[in-house]
This record gives sequence, structure tokens and C-alpha cells, in this order.
Amino acid sequence: MALLEASNLHAAYGQTRVLHGISFSMEEGTITTLLGANGAGKTTTLRALCGMVRTQGELRFNGQRIDGRATEDIVRLGIAHVPDGRGTFANLSTEENLRLGAYTRKDRNAVETDLERVYGYFPRLKERRTQQAGTLSGGEQQMLAVSRALMLRPKLMLLDEPSFGLAPLIVRELFGILRTVNEKEHVSMLVVEQNAAMALDLANHAYLIETGRVVLSGAAADIKKDDAVRRSYLGY
Repeated sequence: MALLEASNLHAAYGQTRVLHGISFSMEEGTITTLLGANGAGKTTTLRALCGMVRTQGELRFNGQRIDGRATEDIVRLGIAHVPDGRGTFANLSTEENLRLGAYTRKDRNAVETDLERVYGYFPRLKERRTQQAGTLSGGEQQMLAVSRALMLRPKLMLLDEPSFGLAPLIVRELFGILRTVNEKEHVSMLVVEQNAAMALDLANHAYLIETGRVVLSGAAADIKKDDAVRRSYLGY
């Protein structure tokens, strides 16, 4: 059974239609990437999965219908959203941000264990645990955003442009950690990413979206070899 399924998904902001009946699915434990130009509807797809935008069509997570449900209910089912622009609480410390990530959880001892587990992935955040999040570098803020999502113990992470504005070295480090988290903890990931080459290296499966429609899908390795994708998105 697929972990996540979208069937004939439409989404709109007011009168402006953005998604025109897209369908896709992903298996548990995998990494899937959504590729496409700016304005293709990638971010809107992630927002639709979180109940943050008006939709029509069917969304299923773990076999349950989630379309039309409140965002907090979707979070409780185990979907964590790492939005574009990081979304950290600038005036709180690094550690306070991480504890906020676990706000829906009741298992306090496990939360302490998870805090150490996250610091294991991101030792730099441990060094800066008392520092105001707003004073962290862009790379550290992105690591904090990912770590805060991990504190939810999610089954699925939605990552919107994780590489945006980061130096190539930091991007490689971050993507390496995402791969480790996926392999060790079987956290499924749906990644929206402008850096198509990095995304295709990370992912098992890819969907190409153009103007709110899926125009190509397949194994990431196959999509990478596609001539049209190479020319338009990989630049060679």
C-alpha cells in the first residue's frame, strides 16, 4: 500500500487555480522529489498535503483520507512540513525551537532522547543550543528547521527547497544527513527542490510538474537520463 496518494488533486488561491488534477503516490520509506520551474505548483502541492490551501480531489495518507482535514490533525498523523524560508522562531533559542517541534507529543522521556538524537545528526546545533535562532547562519537555520520537524517523529517529511540560499558545501552536508535519516529511521520524504541534480541523486522516484500538471514520472535514475530533463533542468 502506498504511504501517500494524491488523486486528481486541484488547488486554488481564491480564483487562481494552481493545480489541475495532479496524481502521484509514494511508497513508505522512500524519497520522492517534485521537480519543475518556479510557479509550476510544487510548493502548492506540499501546502495541499498539509491542509493549508483549498483543494478538490483525494489525498490519502497511510490509507486514510486527509483532504479537508485541519493542518494540526494532519501533523498528528505524522506529516512534518519544513517550509520554504525555514520558519524558525527567531527570538527563541535553538533548543526552544526544537522542543516546540515536539509540542504534540506526550512522551517526555522520549523527547529528551530525541533531542540528543537530533544533536547527533547536527552537532553544530548542539554547540548553539542556547543561541537565539535568529542569529544562526542560513545553513544552521535550515538544519534547525529539519531538526524541528524530526522532533515530531514523523512518518513523512515534506521539504520545500531545502537547498535554497545555501552554499554548495552546506547543501551536500544537509542532503547527506537527509539520506542517513531516511535509511536509518525509514522516514519517508517528499522533496521540492530547484537543484534538480541534487534532488535526483537523493531521491528514489521523481515527478516533473509543469503548470500544475504531472508531465513525467519514474525512477529518479531514469528521469536523470531523460534528454528533455537534462536540457531544461540539469543544464547539460
